[in-house]
Amino acid sequence: MLIAPSFACNGRTYRRPSHSVVIVCIDGFDPAYLAAAQTEGLCPFLARLIDHYGRWTAASALPSFTNPNNVSLITGVAPAQHGIAGNYALDPESGMPTEMTAPEFLRAETILAAGHKTGLSVAAVTAKDKLRRLLGANLPADDFHATCLSIETAASGKHGAVDPAIQSALGAEPPHIYSAEVSLVVLRVGLALLKTRKPNLLYLSTTDYVQHRYGPDEKDAIDFMVELDGLLAEIDAYGAIMVITADHGMNAKTQADGAPDVAYLQDVLDTAMPGVGARVILPITDPYVVHHGALGACSMVYLGEADVDRVTEILLALPQVDEVLPRAVAARDLELPEDRIGDLVILATPSGVLGSSRNAHDLSALKGPLRSHGGRHEQTVPFIVNRPLEDQDQLLPLRNYDAFHVALNLLSQEASHA
Repeated sequence: MLIAPSFACNGRTYRRPSHSVVIVCIDGFDPAYLAAAQTEGLCPFLARLIDHYGRWTAASALPSFTNPNNVSLITGVAPAQHGIAGNYALDPESGMPTEMTAPEFLRAETILAAGHKTGLSVAAVTAKDKLRRLLGANLPADDFHATCLSIETAASGKHGAVDPAIQSALGAEPPHIYSAEVSLVVLRVGLALLKTRKPNLLYLSTTDYVQHRYGPDEKDAIDFMVELDGLLAEIDAYGAIMVITADHGMNAKTQADGAPDVAYLQDVLDTAMPGVGARVILPITDPYVVHHGALGACSMVYLGEADVDRVTEILLALPQVDEVLPRAVAARDLELPEDRIGDLVILATPSGVLGSSRNAHDLSALKGPLRSHGGRHEQTVPFIVNRPLEDQDQLLPLRNYDAFHVALNLLSQEASHA
């Protein structure tokens, strides 16, 4: 197949790369983790990149959750266009919460699929299987030039055998999904793919176990950053053009005594307005409840017969609530798909999280103070590059989902000298 000099995806044109392009999404990579490691002088590679090319930050998509942002990164557009505003939404026909992890829910093409159609070799590696089908949407199965796998299932052999280089990167013992190691294996498998399949476009997405479990200054978090730094340096040494960013940041969600700072919205509404049918949906809900107990900094409220002004008043009185946005306002201001969000979108304070009913959340698996994300206060993420900009004037206010645009269209194609 002839490889076109450029390809289009969701209203943007991307030029063909001269080197492998690697986008690394470090899940939960709040700027505080980078600052803590740099203070200790323990991430020399990232420090060199920042010294050479600048300390950039970007805004994530909202809600600042994993799925909406990974899909934004892989499509280059906001949730309003690609349609994924969380892990769950309320199905208007059945009235039931519906998981939105299948590719059928996507309303935009992925950059990987668009590139592959024009002859580029593409690959994606994710830690969590909940992302695999979305990242691999419209990529052909069993195609050497279109790889999409999750460490969670590749290590178990659930989706067939993998080639020896990938198997070696996975290691003899499959990493547990609740570990730092699973994220490091994502990068090791990415390196194996660079060496064996040489994809033109490679997307790597880790998991935020470390950031949920440890604060930026804790030893385990800093040790993780050191390991990460070394693997990123290896990707750079291979000659890849690289952008390193995140899907969201992370905050401690605790009261002064260390207890979770939670507002259980369903309990509050049922007590204040019984029988009106107001319903709380938590878009953070996913199978990985050990991370966060399904408590995040964004929730949706479907009003039923409840009065919107009264519900807004009740919720704004809660100390954990920052904003209560009507559907149309949230769709416009937060760039969300209007038909897949609640009548109200609720955003939490820096220390607050939002739950449904107290008895619906099992926090017994938490191994430390609650740390979570989802609101505006977890929206700022690092944006690190390993090439200079060809034209500084082209750089607009950055969103994390500009990563492919920056890597393919704005960075120098020459070898890195950092």
